[in-house]
Amino acid sequence: MVTIGGTGVMVLGGLLAAVVAVLLAVVARRWLGTVSAVAVAGLLWSLVAIALVTLVPTRPDVGIVPAEGRSETCSWDYGGPSGTTFEVFGLDQRTLNVLLFVPAGLFLVLAVGRWWSGVVLAPLGLAALAAYSLGIEFLQLQLARLDRACDVTDMVDNVLGAAIGFAIGLVLLPVVRPWRGRKPAH
Repeated sequence: MVTIGGTGVMVLGGLLAAVVAVLLAVVARRWLGTVSAVAVAGLLWSLVAIALVTLVPTRPDVGIVPAEGRSETCSWDYGGPSGTTFEVFGLDQRTLNVLLFVPAGLFLVLAVGRWWSGVVLAPLGLAALAAYSLGIEFLQLQLARLDRACDVTDMVDNVLGAAIGFAIGLVLLPVVRPWRGRKPAH
């Protein structure tokens, strides 16, 4: 059986996604300007990074999780025990879940801030980030092979992170002014 997982796979995937994002930003810069191109590429990279961190098994040796051993419902124990069982760089799982979604919220605002329609697109995008978190938790529940758990605490923390990033993006918007980017040639 081929097993894939662990932090090495997550980091390698994140680095490969970053290379693709940089190339995308370089190409898109011509049409969008630097700030918007970097924001769009950053948003796409952050969505891929979120998927890697949340959907790749934490260990390469997970193997098969028997059907009778998998959870059939999401945990509704807000702030339950999972928050203290996983740490990286001294940060607990709850903090990591918040931090994971901050870049997506920030890049979202900067990506749509170039256009007036961003006034509508940004809140819709924030709702889409919440739906993305919900979809990830649903996949974690359905795909027992991941050996991950569906948890309402993760969803709340993810949305909080996206909202924090969103607020930071709103503060940065008048500073970086993505609307000053290139205008299409006529």
